[in-house]
Order: sequence, then structure tokens, then C-alpha cells
Amino acid sequence: MPLRVLSRRTVTPPPRPRHRIPLTTWDVSMLSADYIKKGLLYARPPFPTARLLDHLQAALAQALVAYYPVAGRFATDQHRDADGNVLGCSVSIDCDGQGADIIHAVADGVSIADVIPPDADVPRLVQSFFPLDGAVNHDGHHLPLFVVQVTDLTDGVFLAFVYNHALSDGTAFWDFLNAWAGIARGSLSVSPPPLLERWSPDGLTPPPPVVLPCPDLTGLIERLSPPPLRERMLHFSAESLEALKDRARRELLAAGDAAGAAAVTKFQALSSLVWRCFTRARRKAPDQSTVCRAAINNRTRLRPQLPAEYFGNTIYAISTEAVTAGDLLARGHGWATAAVGRAVAAHTDADIRARVAAWMDKPVVYTLRYFDPNGVMMGSSPRFEMYGCDFGWGPPLAPRSGRANKFDGKASLYPGREGGGSIDAEVVLTPEHMALLEQDDEFWAAVSPDKPCPPAVGKN
Repeated sequence: MPLRVLSRRTVTPPPRPRHRIPLTTWDVSMLSADYIKKGLLYARPPFPTARLLDHLQAALAQALVAYYPVAGRFATDQHRDADGNVLGCSVSIDCDGQGADIIHAVADGVSIADVIPPDADVPRLVQSFFPLDGAVNHDGHHLPLFVVQVTDLTDGVFLAFVYNHALSDGTAFWDFLNAWAGIARGSLSVSPPPLLERWSPDGLTPPPPVVLPCPDLTGLIERLSPPPLRERMLHFSAESLEALKDRARRELLAAGDAAGAAAVTKFQALSSLVWRCFTRARRKAPDQSTVCRAAINNRTRLRPQLPAEYFGNTIYAISTEAVTAGDLLARGHGWATAAVGRAVAAHTDADIRARVAAWMDKPVVYTLRYFDPNGVMMGSSPRFEMYGCDFGWGPPLAPRSGRANKFDGKASLYPGREGGGSIDAEVVLTPEHMALLEQDDEFWAAVSPDKPCPPAVGKN
């Protein structure tokens, strides 16, 4: 597909005193992971592209007043003892207004229908909309922490957001995008403003830097490529999710687990479906151990709680207890749903603090090497405000993602376009495993027909 990059501009916040924000354990552990790569497809705006770019730039510059760390770069400092011997290093955000980039590109001959074809894999052309291919978060020492590529289509526009994951988690990322969009629609300020002060397990203000026992992090950074993968975006209606919940409840009540039945959520029920059907599609040996993991937000689980507007990473991957593939499939949907529920319930303030302490004793920078080829991982969140991200000419038609942090067995959950509690799931498997999933009757009985996109007409 011919993609032509036409221009690049750097957007900076107004000048302010230079300072640094130290990264926490949660942030540092992300330094070898990929940038977040999420994008939104829109109808074509009812005004020229030149005006669109100026419009986005002006609003972004204003958003960066509150979100000025997004325009910074990472910096590594060495820590020494009294004799000058290096004890370790720490990483911080150097907030000096270095800037975020806006790229303008054109995808010749590509339409909205080409980007979101019905009942098909996510087209590989979508990946070309995202810049900084191959970059990991540690590259934020010299690359922008945030880049947006505006790609013109024949009848629409795709905004691809590339955002350093060591800067913050998905919750703060979508808050930032929606604050920018709100300003683009006419909001005068960011309300509530982000809480930029990083969390410390000791409650120290400001928190001390996290010192790692090495002179720099270059030896910990890996650039690993996943095997060939297929991606599909599948729709689960509110009715289908309710049916999955009801089925799990009935099975748990029949097994005498009234407490488990009462606690069932649609997230747990959908995770159970993904876990069991992915395991079946992989044709794992019956005695092969497997788990279901899920990214979980720590904000409301800490004591005291972190405010919703906390800006930074505060997520962990929780895990069910291990079970053999044979037992997982034999025990049924209800048991797997309850297993996910137990993992969520066990993630308490004490568990979070114990994991922070364990990380400090043995720091780890996560890479694709840490992902379990026998388990599944539930990522993203249907709670993220994606369809409200209106930059002034109408809400997005669909979200899509780039080539980042993907591997066999990943399922990322998005809000369904129709609303009402529906969920869209981006499922990622090897071609062999996806072909077998496509033959799984239990899985496809729960997948709902996706409704066509509304006409691609931007509002005036």
C-alpha cells in the first residue's frame, strides 16, 4: 500500500521551569516494552486537511500545559557512593518541553471499508498508519514520548497515537487523549487536571528515585519480534455477554458455589470463554499447565486509593491459579469464570505492596520473553473512553491498534461501538491457532454480528 508522509511538526507546551519526575517501579518495568499504539478511524472532516492539522496542533499545545511530561524525554542518572563508585542508575522524565510530533501522511486509494472490512482479519495496512515501528519505551531517551500520525484516506482520516508506555498506563493515556479532544471541541482547560506526582509505597512526597543496581539499562533492553500473527476484531453484544454470565451462574450454582455465582461479571465470563477456547484451539496436551492473566488497575485497590486522575503506570497482570488444559476444558465455563473472579478479588492493597517490594528486591524489565505461550492475556479495557474522543467533527467510527505488545494468546477489550455494555475484542493468535479457533462452535456462538459503521460523514 502506498503511504506517503508529507510533513512533520513538533508541538511544544509554553515554557516552564525545567524539572524531572522520577519513574516508579511500575514505570521502569515497562522500559523494554513497546510504545502504546492505538488509533481511531474518523469520517473525513468537513474542512481541508491543512486546517485539520492546525486545529489538532493548537489543541495539543494547550493540552500539554497540563500534560507537560508528555512533551518531555527520559533521562538516566547514575548514583555513586562517596568514593565515586557507581551504585546504580535511575530513570526520570526530563520535563523541558522537547515536544510531541504530529505527522501528516496520505494512504493513496485506501478507504474506510479497506480499514475495517466486515468479518475479516484486521488488515496489515493498519500497521503502516503507526510511526516509530520497532521502538521500545527506553527509546524515549531520544525519541518523542508521543507522536500522532494523521493519515488521509479517500473518505476518512485515521489518527494513530504512539505513546510511551513507561510514561503511563492506558487509563492515563485515554484521559490525555480525551482532554486533548475536549480542548479541540472548545473546552478552556483540562478538568480535572492530571495528578503528576508519582506514587511511593512509603508515601514520601516527592517520591525518591528507583535506583537499579546497574550503571545503565541498556543491558536489560531487548527487541524481540513475535512470530507471524493474525488479528481479528470480534463483537460481543450486551445480550451475548449477559448470556455468558447466566451460563456461568447456572454452572456454579449446580456445583454448589453460590458465592462464585453471585460474583460473576461480564469481564470474568468473557475471559473464561477466551481462555478455554484459545486453549482448545492450541491443541495443548491435557497435562499442560495454563493460566489466564489480565491487566488490572491498582488505583482503587491501593489504601489509600489513588485518584482516578493519577498520571503514571499503576497496573499489574493478575493471574488465575494454574490448571491443566484437560481440567480447564473439563471443569467448564462456570469454573473458569470463578477462577478469574478469585484472581481479581485477591488483588488487594497488601498484594500490590508485596509485589512492589519483591520487584525492588529483584528488579525486572518486562519483554515478550516473559509472556506465557500456554496462557492467555486479557488487555486494554472496555471502560476506556474511546468513542467519546471527538476532536470537533464527530466521534470515531472504530478503534484499531498497531504492531505493539502483541503475541499469541492476547485479547484486548474495547467498548463496543453500539454502547449499552457491549464489548469488542481484538484477538491475536498464530495463523494455525486462529484457523482452529474459527472452527470452535462454543466461541462463535457467543460472537455477535457487528453492525455496519454509520455513514462516513463529518459534522460541520
